[in-house]
Amino acid sequence: MTLIALEEHLIPADLIGQVWPTRSAPEALRAALTDVGERRLRVMDEAGIDMQVLSVAAPAAQQAPAEDAAQLAIALNDRCAEVVAAHPDRFQALASLPTGDPGAAAAEAKRAVSELGFCGVVINGHTEGRFLDAPEFDELLGAIEQLDVPIYLHPTYPPPEVAEIYFSGLPAPVSLALATAAWGWHAETGLHVLRLAAGGVFDRHPGLRVVVGHMGENLPFSLMRADAVLSGARPGQRSVADIVREHVHITICGYPTVPPLLCALSVFGADRILFSTDYPFGDAAVHSRFLAEAPISPTDRDKIGHLNATQLFRL
Repeated sequence: MTLIALEEHLIPADLIGQVWPTRSAPEALRAALTDVGERRLRVMDEAGIDMQVLSVAAPAAQQAPAEDAAQLAIALNDRCAEVVAAHPDRFQALASLPTGDPGAAAAEAKRAVSELGFCGVVINGHTEGRFLDAPEFDELLGAIEQLDVPIYLHPTYPPPEVAEIYFSGLPAPVSLALATAAWGWHAETGLHVLRLAAGGVFDRHPGLRVVVGHMGENLPFSLMRADAVLSGARPGQRSVADIVREHVHITICGYPTVPPLLCALSVFGADRILFSTDYPFGDAAVHSRFLAEAPISPTDRDKIGHLNATQLFRL
């Protein structure tokens, strides 16, 4: 079984202080994030993963001070290009963007794809509380559409005011978990996609393609409910569910259990589901074993494992 993993993270060791907000993270996690050599390749080999598509862990350059963000994004992408050049048969990369300056972000997207050969871009959720349907991002989305590469829409940390309202009053570890991987990241990213669809972004940019992780960020379970309610708010306009299923692909990372996969298959179909492990936050071997053993057809297994990624990212 050929496997291409699409949400696989790193942080260049010399830049970790500028992009990694969780300075108290376990040393083993920091070591795995910064390693792009033998250790990472060994993990991939043991899990049967042929290629990782690399992206810098959130928030990368997106929350950096405006005067520093563009140069930081350039440095991050240059480091990723060096990793890809060292093992071009094992790695590809998604470009980090300084979205606080949409013009600079558009320029860096063009450089990373056209000059560095990256296969897409990664955008880590909101930018200081602003989602991609905001008018200031239209130039950036147009540039990405013209480059004809996908956006991997990845979660990021909630704005302070959101964290205070929704996740305060709990023990600190519980609050952090609910704000991020236990719930908040998935709810916010699913909302982000619905804003793009209902707000007309895909109508303005019909060639735009978006990938989200975590078995669709709650969308497979909730899409038809959202569509039914939004139809009343957008009478006479195209179905939000149809828009999402036309423009959005999903990956399985973080959800290596059968019921979410079956739900995703029934709503999105096997042509729109891709493999990912969220390394090193997710266990590569667990995810590869899950796909190998999932109760799906060999054809669907190959689509999810590598065929869809090969086509979408032109790998």
